[in-house]
Amino acid sequence: MVSKRRLPTSEDRGSLTEDASKARKQPLSKKTKKSHVHNEVEENDSVFVKLLKTSGITLKTGESQNQLAVDQIVFQKKLFQTLRKHPSYPKIVEEFVSGLESYIEDQDSFRNCLLSCERLQDEEASMGTSYCKSLIKLLLGIDLLQPAIIKILFEKLPEFLFKNVNSDGLNMPRLIINQLKWLDRVVDSKDLTTKIMQLISIAPVYLQHDFVTSLPEILGDSQHADVGKELSDLLTENTLLTVPILDVLSSLRLEPKLLTKVRKLVMGKLSSVMLDDLPMIIKFILHSITATDALEVISELRENLDLQHCILPSWLQASQSKLKNKGQTSSSGNQENSGQDCVILLFDVIKSAVRYEKIVSEAWIKAIENTTSVSEHKQILDLAMLFIIYSTNTQTKKYIERVLRNKIRSGCFEEQLLQSTFYVHYVVLKDICPSILSLAQSLLHSLDQSIILFGSLIYKYAFIFFDTYCQQEVIGALVTHICSGNEAEVDTALDVLLELVLLNPSAMRLNAVFVKGILDYLGNMSPQQIRKLFYILSTLAFSKQHEASSHIQDDMHLVIRKQLSSTTFKYKLIGIIGAVTMAGIIAADRSRSSSLTPGRGDLSSEQCTQVTSLLQLVHSCSEQSPQASALYYDEFANLIQGRKLAPKVLEWAGQTIFNDFQDAFVVDICVVPEGDYPFPVKALYGLEDYDSCDGIAINLLPLLFSQDFVKDGGRLTSQESDQKLVSPLCLAPYFRLLRLCVDRQHNGNLEEIDGLLDCPIFLTDLEPGERLESMSVKERSFICSLIFLTLNWFREVVNAFCRQTLPEMKVKVLTRLKHIVELQQLLEKHLADYVPPLANFDLETSEVTPHTSAAVSAKIRIQGNLGGRKRKADGSKISSPDPLSKEDNSECDPAPSDRSPLEKEFRGKEEKTSVSLQNYHAFFRELDLEVFSILHCGLVAKFILDTEMHTEATEVVQLQPPELLFLLEDLAQKLENMLTPSVTRRFPFLKSKGNRNIGFSHLHQRSASEIAHSVVQLLSPMCNHLENIHNYFQCLTAKNHGVVDGPGIKGQEYHIMSSCYQRLLQILHGLFAWNGFFQPENTNLLYSALEVLTNRLKPGEPDQALEELLSQSFHYLQNFHLSIPSFQCALYLIRLLMVILEKSTAPTQNKGNIASLARQFLCRVWPSGEKEKSGIPNDQLEALLSIYLEHTDGVLKAIEEIAGVGVPELINSPKEASSSTFPTLTRHTFVIFFRVMMAELEKTVKGLQAGTAADSERIHEEKLLYWNMAVRDFSILINLIKVFDNRPVLHVCLKVRPALFSVYSSCESAEWNCFIPCPKASLQNLCYQYGRLFVEAFLKQCMPLLDFSFRKHREDVLSLLETFQLNTRLLHHLCGHSKIHQDTKLTRHVPLLKKTLELLVCRVKAMLILNNCREAFWLGNLKNRDLQGEEIISQNSQESAADESEDDASSQVSKSKGTEDSGEDEASDGAKEQESDESDDD
Repeated sequence: MVSKRRLPTSEDRGSLTEDASKARKQPLSKKTKKSHVHNEVEENDSVFVKLLKTSGITLKTGESQNQLAVDQIVFQKKLFQTLRKHPSYPKIVEEFVSGLESYIEDQDSFRNCLLSCERLQDEEASMGTSYCKSLIKLLLGIDLLQPAIIKILFEKLPEFLFKNVNSDGLNMPRLIINQLKWLDRVVDSKDLTTKIMQLISIAPVYLQHDFVTSLPEILGDSQHADVGKELSDLLTENTLLTVPILDVLSSLRLEPKLLTKVRKLVMGKLSSVMLDDLPMIIKFILHSITATDALEVISELRENLDLQHCILPSWLQASQSKLKNKGQTSSSGNQENSGQDCVILLFDVIKSAVRYEKIVSEAWIKAIENTTSVSEHKQILDLAMLFIIYSTNTQTKKYIERVLRNKIRSGCFEEQLLQSTFYVHYVVLKDICPSILSLAQSLLHSLDQSIILFGSLIYKYAFIFFDTYCQQEVIGALVTHICSGNEAEVDTALDVLLELVLLNPSAMRLNAVFVKGILDYLGNMSPQQIRKLFYILSTLAFSKQHEASSHIQDDMHLVIRKQLSSTTFKYKLIGIIGAVTMAGIIAADRSRSSSLTPGRGDLSSEQCTQVTSLLQLVHSCSEQSPQASALYYDEFANLIQGRKLAPKVLEWAGQTIFNDFQDAFVVDICVVPEGDYPFPVKALYGLEDYDSCDGIAINLLPLLFSQDFVKDGGRLTSQESDQKLVSPLCLAPYFRLLRLCVDRQHNGNLEEIDGLLDCPIFLTDLEPGERLESMSVKERSFICSLIFLTLNWFREVVNAFCRQTLPEMKVKVLTRLKHIVELQQLLEKHLADYVPPLANFDLETSEVTPHTSAAVSAKIRIQGNLGGRKRKADGSKISSPDPLSKEDNSECDPAPSDRSPLEKEFRGKEEKTSVSLQNYHAFFRELDLEVFSILHCGLVAKFILDTEMHTEATEVVQLQPPELLFLLEDLAQKLENMLTPSVTRRFPFLKSKGNRNIGFSHLHQRSASEIAHSVVQLLSPMCNHLENIHNYFQCLTAKNHGVVDGPGIKGQEYHIMSSCYQRLLQILHGLFAWNGFFQPENTNLLYSALEVLTNRLKPGEPDQALEELLSQSFHYLQNFHLSIPSFQCALYLIRLLMVILEKSTAPTQNKGNIASLARQFLCRVWPSGEKEKSGIPNDQLEALLSIYLEHTDGVLKAIEEIAGVGVPELINSPKEASSSTFPTLTRHTFVIFFRVMMAELEKTVKGLQAGTAADSERIHEEKLLYWNMAVRDFSILINLIKVFDNRPVLHVCLKVRPALFSVYSSCESAEWNCFIPCPKASLQNLCYQYGRLFVEAFLKQCMPLLDFSFRKHREDVLSLLETFQLNTRLLHHLCGHSKIHQDTKLTRHVPLLKKTLELLVCRVKAMLILNNCREAFWLGNLKNRDLQGEEIISQNSQESAADESEDDASSQVSKSKGTEDSGEDEASDGAKEQESDESDDD
């Protein structure tokens, strides 16, 4: 059979020409026939020579090429016609072939026949191309000669198989095979295929490779299938030919089955192939993928492809070889380059496949998404592939981002994996650097902290592993994030820059000019961000190469001096922070760390002078503003606390600070200040009896009065004017600076300043008593300012001396802690409409005001106008002014609390409302974490022992409940700010970005891991307090014989102990809910925390497994449920147990314990609160009920118990009573129970798998039974709207997903038909919200089950549908009810609900038709009725009573005919869009 051949390509022609040219250039073989003379014409009387000469070819001898006198086609035509018309045809053909065979016996002649012919000079002008075929190829183009010549060639070819290359450089086997390529016609393609395959089987390996790759250019399309089968067999026999065979198979038209077979064969060899062969193998696999098997093939490819072990060994060997032979040139460099080239080629193949084949990219992403493997090498490839697909396919970017986020959240992709990916594949990844940075930018926009961290790590490792250009791009992207204004992005980008500066300062210096540009955006940064930026710039500017960084130093000095000279507090803050940070870098203690300036010793005199001059400049520029001075003291203290100052600078600072503090704030106690003060001055809160004049005191009241007196325009006396006036606002910050300086100089010994712990303060009586009514507003403000300043002084004193070990010092610290609590209680009584002096100064603005309650503010606005600044009410419609809007105009030292007098002073008991100090958090000095070491003091209940403190006693004073509560509240706030994920901490819209972190500046100097470690160290004392409080409530319950409102319940001590209980559980929950425990570096910390809890239960059992620790900790915490005093504590305990449970891999048993515990709390009578009748916040009740239903094994049974037992008890009880089974269920909380039960019911049925015909009979029965229970629960809930007839419930029912409702028997009783109002929420809204959703779930999940269950369980299915039918009628009633009342909030849900009900009717009809029961379906129109079943009279019905009676017909189930109508009565008339109930059913 003749096959049409393709024309040779330019590459093939080029290769042939190249072979010919090589032949011309190489010397000819010396082995020639004796009769031949070089470069002469072949003179022979043979038929072969004559016919060739007649046709246009002259044979030459020696080195000369055969000459072609005519066109190639003309030659072939002449020769063909000559042979065909010859008298002796077909014998002449045999003679011609025999002559050829004799002629090519000479090797030189055979070579000339294989090489291209030479065209005569006079013919070249007329030729279209200068390329000429060889004589053999021209003869192969003649059909008469082709079979015989092919036979001759294959008989001749074995002579050259095992010979070396000729001296002329020609490879004769390749030259012979080249004659068979690109033939226009193949007379006998099958025979040719057989010969070639036989030749391949006997040829040497190097020739086998050439012969195999030549097959597509030789064979016809008809032979592709046979060749494919033979090559697949050869593939199993000879693995050395894997690459050429796969290359050929990719070019052949083969059946999918054969490709699948070959693909599976090579897939199993992936783990053993060499790196050089991988690109071709992967190319074949990816190109043989179809849409049906793409996911399966890619998944298998992921499992078998292990690039990490292919790449790393060759690279590591090369690097080791380089290290051994540094001075010698070896092949290791070539090996490394070869390995890199193969990897690049491999990923180029993959890139091409994912770019142009959509099914490949989607399948690869899907395979990564579905994988649960934890093998590192597979995940490295996964991550690299996500990067590559993200860069090549823009349509899948969102999909890849979603997959990547899910993997990060689940913990599959962590930092170690990302680092390994960059380390292994950096050669490939650097080419897609822009796409990788784009992905990192997208991740930084997330709200999840783990995703943001992963995005920052991408930036980090891209900078570390990529080249200079990519590093510049990374810095540019980070600078863009910093200048974006988004707080989370700015913080993350600055953290990355800071880490890069420490890891690779030399590379960062090359990009310092980009970082320096951030100085133009300082106005949009928070103080903490400003610190980081100046630390980065200072590290770059004052590093080893000072000369190269001098331009950064100059710019920083200019910016700092400019900001320090500003009169606006916001900009002065920038200057102070920048100057102190830069001074810290210059004066860094190089004896501790050599990272900044390696090889340099202690601080030089020039540098010391530079530091002191800079700090003195800051001091002089800020001394006119108390806020600025206090900020400078705090920043300087932070610098000293970080142990970053060289001894010379520390010594200079210590002398200056000590003298200045003593001159400004300390006076002799024997000299009582005299002056025109508004109140008598007394020395109060002293802890020692001073009989002599040696004692000292803090001169607080005179300083505060002098400050206010000067602001009011008063004149100082000559003595006062000679003294330097210092604001009392600086007292606490200055003392913190002093004690840290002394602490660093004397290694924690504060003996030099221990007199400040017990010294008194010059104050006045802070409890005004009856004088409060007669005080002016200014006098009240003065007293409140004194209290705040005293409080902050005591807080800093406690910070300073909390770690002292002497018993006398501990007693004094506890006494100061008691003073703090007493002063705070005093403030809560008398603080009203007052803006205290600032205590935290690293704010964007000094205009910070506290929150006040709405009720108090309303009374103030009504009864009088107060001067000065005040915060708008939280609940008022007028939004509070944004402090940031006044930043540019706010002066550094505004009047703190001056007010104009009240036009009308307000009096009365209603004005004596207590103020919550939680709203004044920004006005108290921050407690250090070291303060909580006081928790190691034991707790003794006040009513058991005499707890009066005797400060002269030497024994350790016990920590009392009020002081314990103070410490626990502060610790809980710290944990919430640092360990709670930002996603769960939602802040009000447009709230000032700095307000959330006010009062936590020192805390933010530490990492979350350090804080968690500190709290773990406190677990043991906190467990002591928890157990003591547990015993307290156990004793109290036993004393009251279990009575909830027994004696002592209403007392102050009970509430304090209850609050301590709640805070302890809150702290434990905040600690164990920290997501940092999932990081590998914090695993030991989790073990330590769990061991503390476990040892409380079973002490002395070391080295327990994690699961055992979790189980023991769970049971330890669970034991506290018997003494829980309040509902809030119960919820925190449940959440704490859930957090412990989440870390376990086998949570089944403990999950049931949580459900049981939650049910006990719901069935428990709780003490009523002071403000709320129930004492249970609605959101907390909803949370606990949801936890109970989510964790219980039988959700449907639990819902039926609450709705079928608890609700009837509520209905039959008095108005203010509650359910006896569930005391938390009252008329006020019924809507909460209803909403949660509806939501959980809808969630449960939605999660059920739709049945399939392939399921077993038992599974069908179980699912049908489960749906019957679900319909019964829905029926009970939906019929409650007849009793609790109110709008919110209807709203929920209309939105509920279709669940099966079964009529509860007691629903028809008369007592259920009574109207019970639901004041706080509307049941109608709930019915609208969840009713439709339940019906939709019924359609999707239950109807497929009924389709194939109808025949075997006919009665059960009909009963189920009949029950559901009754409830959908009630949904129709809701629609009519909403139209009657014309409530737009309810009627907007009606169209969707009716549409869903219509779909249900059609679906039931389809199910009956499927089961050959069409006659059971009856469709009619329903009347409109209200919730009580009364017909709604419409205009049309009034006009025609006859039509009305016809419209009353409805679909019903006809059991008498043996078939039942399972269709819903909700069938609607399409024209009227109305569906109503059957009249006879109601």
